[in-house]
Formats: sequence, structure tokens, C-alpha cells
Amino acid sequence: MAESGSLFHHLECRGCGRTVDPARPVGTCPGCGHTLLAAYALDRLDGRRWLADLPSREASLWRYRELLPVGRTGAVLSLGEGFTPILPIGPIPEAPGILVSVKDDGGLPTGSFKARGMAVAVSRAKELGLSDLYVPSAGNAGIALAAYAARGGLHSRIYLPESTPAPARDACALYGAEVIGVPGTIREAGTVARTREADRGSFDMSTLREPYRVEGKKTMGLEIFEQSQPGPMPDAVLYPTGGGTGLVGMAKAFRELAELGLLERPPRLYAVQPEGCAPVVRALAEGADRVTTWEEPRTVAPGLLVPSPFASERVIESVRSTGGGGMTVTDREILSAMRALGHRHGISASPEAAAPYAALPKLLRRGDVKPGERVLLYNTGTGLAFSVDALERSLRD
Repeated sequence: MAESGSLFHHLECRGCGRTVDPARPVGTCPGCGHTLLAAYALDRLDGRRWLADLPSREASLWRYRELLPVGRTGAVLSLGEGFTPILPIGPIPEAPGILVSVKDDGGLPTGSFKARGMAVAVSRAKELGLSDLYVPSAGNAGIALAAYAARGGLHSRIYLPESTPAPARDACALYGAEVIGVPGTIREAGTVARTREADRGSFDMSTLREPYRVEGKKTMGLEIFEQSQPGPMPDAVLYPTGGGTGLVGMAKAFRELAELGLLERPPRLYAVQPEGCAPVVRALAEGADRVTTWEEPRTVAPGLLVPSPFASERVIESVRSTGGGGMTVTDREILSAMRALGHRHGISASPEAAAPYAALPKLLRRGDVKPGERVLLYNTGTGLAFSVDALERSLRD
């Protein structure tokens, strides 16, 4: 067992089945190029004793240290991330009979759930001796990388679409990152980033192109489980889906909890995407194993403007493994949901984070969720940097 208590053992590829030694930095599978996932020696952990011990630990995601990949406590880079509240919000007129709560990651250190993945991934990068990191981002992931790289004394470069809101660009720069604007969407930002960085000796921190961001996102599922104790888990979790790492992480958490004998049935996971960019929802509806690129993507939610998420096979697999599905919402429904969350419930939500609230009545009408069920909406980030009025004007232009 590592100094931190981590039971991290090896990396494995669900594409070709290859096992990879994690002692050196690695991105995707060296055999087939698919995503690598961390595997743990779970047979060495007494699940019941571990669960009983959790309340005595620090109120951060690092309370789950046995199931995280950082072996040395000195490598942990923390800004106090994790263990965000689950807020019951009472009845929603548009979804009568549903017991609704919100997992609110808007209060995380960099304002979004991206802090989870980057806290773990950058800590692991530091542990492995990496010093120069980059990422293409729609905004929040770049902010998080910049912050945690600064925390660890590492260099970072953030490739952002030129349409990225100014507050996101400014935040990356505030943390000392080099910011590069790229025409187009995050797809073009990724292409430019990987071309420019090819010979620099830097490391790509992109969604599912390295093994450890998903481990930070896994703590979303671990927290939902722990915070539901001793009562039942939610029946369904509605999650705004861009790259989809959170879905992969939560499904992975539920698998590991099941292996520890702590969870019999996971919540159903639902991917929520805007009508103008919904490759995951389309693939789910068509019974496909992977997405096809969404042509002419558009939406007011920059974090959901991902026309072709990498490793979409893992995203689709994660949703289907829980018996979940997908739903699209319009941009106008997203903006109405932002207002409703603020006016009715006192919750600040970004356009991305408001999408699940907009999707709930539609899932109820379709029969995916039913009266009396417990539904958790995942608020992935604060809306304080957004003006609903300005976003509404942009739809009229």
C-alpha cells in the first residue's frame, strides 16, 4: 500500500484489454490508442470498515484516498475541492411527483466540477515528474488546469476557442497560464494544440486522453453514494454531457462500490445535451457504440459544444451499463432553467449545469423517470460568469 493509502495497482485498456505499468507518464493505450483506466487492488480493502471510517476524514475528495491514484501525500495539490452539498429543492411544477435534489459543484475552487478531475490529474502529473502541461478547453477545464498547475509550480498552456467568454480567458491568465485562442470549437482547439505541442515534451491533459482526470470525476459518484447514506441512492442522475468524462467516472465509481459489496444497483445515468450539439444522445437513440461527429454544432452552453467527444465508446457504455439514456433540450429551455434555478431555488447554474433541470420534465413525459422516484440533477458549475439576458439576446441576433 502506498504512503497515502492508495490501492492503485495498474492501468487497463477496455478497448484491447492491455495492462499498462503506471510508473511512467502515459496518455492513451500504447497498443490501440483507446482510453486507459486506473485499476485498484480492491480485494485489499474492507468496504464496510472503509465506509464507516469516512465520516472522520477531511471534507474533500481526498477522503477517498484508497481509490485515488496518487501514492505520495506530498504530491497532493489541493484547493479544498470536493464533498459539495446535495440540496433537496422541493417540488418542480413542470415535473410533479418527482423528488428532486441538486448536487452543487458550483462552489468548487475554480467554479466548476472540472476542479475534481484536474486536482487528481495534476497531482499525479507532479508525482510522475511532469512539469509542462497543456489542454484544449471550452473554458472550465482550462481554468482548473491553470489553477492546479500554479498550485504545483508547473507550467500550463490552455488552447481555447476564440468564442470562449472573456471571463474564462481572463481566469486562465490570472493563474499564470499561457492562453492560445483558436478559431472554431474545442475540436479545432484540440487539433491545433496537439500539432503545436508535438515536439515540446509537454503532456496532454485532455478529457480521456490521460488516465487520471476520470479518477477525480469518479469522486462525484463516491460522494453521491456516501451522502445518500443511510438512505437510498437516487434512482436517476441527470448529467450535462460534453466530453462525458463525468459519466465514465460515476459509472466507474458505482462498479468499484459494487465490487466492494457496498452497492447493489446504481442510479440510472442520463446524458443531457443541447439540440444543436447532441452526438452522445443521438448515438444512444440509434443504438450505436460510438458517436459520429455532429455537423454545424451550436449552443449557448460552451462546455457542451463538443461535436465529437474522444473515447465516446466509454461514455455510451457508461450510460447503458446503468440502464440510463439521453435527452436533448433547446437553448431557450436551458436559459429558462437558469432563471428557474435562480429564482425558485437560489441556485446559480451555468448554461451547461441548467440543462438537466430543463430535461427533467421531458424525461418524465417520456416515461424515463416516474412520479415517486428520486432524481438528482448535477450542477456542474456556477452561473455567476454568465448573463441570461445577454445569452437571450444572442439567440435573437
